[in-house]
Amino acid sequence: MKRLGTVSAIALLGALAFAPAVQAASELVIGYSMAKTGPYVSLANSNEIAADMAVDEINAKGGVNGRKIKLTKFDTGGNPKDASAAVRRFAVDDKALAIVGPFSSSECRVAFPDGERMGIVQMSMASSAPGLTADMSYAFRNTVDEGKVISDVMETFARKKIPSARAAIAYGTDDAVSKAIGTGVLPKVFEQYKSQVVSTVDFSVKAFDLSPQASQLVQAKPEVIGFGAPPEMAIKLATELQRQGLKARMIAGTTVADPDLPKRMAPAGEGFTIGTTFFRDLNPATKAFSAEFEKRAKAAGLPRTEPSQMDAATYDIVLMYADALAKTKATGDDANLAKERTAIRDHLAKLKNHPMLEGPISFGANRDSIKPIYILEAKQAAWTLIDTHEPK
Repeated sequence: MKRLGTVSAIALLGALAFAPAVQAASELVIGYSMAKTGPYVSLANSNEIAADMAVDEINAKGGVNGRKIKLTKFDTGGNPKDASAAVRRFAVDDKALAIVGPFSSSECRVAFPDGERMGIVQMSMASSAPGLTADMSYAFRNTVDEGKVISDVMETFARKKIPSARAAIAYGTDDAVSKAIGTGVLPKVFEQYKSQVVSTVDFSVKAFDLSPQASQLVQAKPEVIGFGAPPEMAIKLATELQRQGLKARMIAGTTVADPDLPKRMAPAGEGFTIGTTFFRDLNPATKAFSAEFEKRAKAAGLPRTEPSQMDAATYDIVLMYADALAKTKATGDDANLAKERTAIRDHLAKLKNHPMLEGPISFGANRDSIKPIYILEAKQAAWTLIDTHEPK
């Protein structure tokens, strides 16, 4: 065998010595399971802007552990089967360290167990149906259970002595979280606050005409109507209730936390009250985030340019992942992938009052976030902050 010359040997040794440095310069991959198209598009299609904002800010400061963050994306269209496919692609093909999303409760019902089997953290920015993280350790939600959110709305009513003795429930039957709110959450919350349920109506979330449901509510004469369905149905019901002359105040949780909702339903919906985890005018940080978001949304040609709570939650998820990557000294190397994914999970589970855009965030035993709830009222075609519930 011909021996390597001195120069060749030195070159080979130099190349071997340089190999770890090349590895150290590689990117840290985070998967992003988007619902950019499909039934949740009015609230979900702008989340990408918030995710990109967070990645740009992190990378502009040098990245994490000397490496840039890479966000690899998959549009599920809000479809549970595609959400499941996204987990497999991120975990196996892309070698991602963690996953942002999926968006909806129906997607999480399928994707969360997949992530559990593959040992990779997922964190939803919107899913709020009760119990989706039960018996799992890699499934997180940067959301608050709808029961807690709507309970805080009713607590505000009690504080401010807003009439709510007679209650009604209106909910969508063909959406997982809407049905859970209508059949499980609202009856319990109204019972807790001693509000008598005098009527319950349901509808398809694709229904064109809600006049029969509105007529039934008018006859029952409730003071407050608990609502569980997407924003478009809130507009239809509020408009029909105004047409038929019922002045009951509608309440809801995060499913209708659309920044443009008061304007879209005006002049109907005055007094509509919701709980949300983000308010753009809260402080200088939320105002700065909102200004940059608006600029990017306009450049992208999006119909909505004001950030929603889902946008803020997406932004905070990326920042929490970056913090976890830094604190656990993640490398993204194939040999360490399983260990580093688990370390990220363990770090997130221990977060307590972690300062974020939305406010201080902790994770409870069920890995749902614990953070402030802002009570907003629709007034003159805009959301107005009327109360704040600090995390407990």
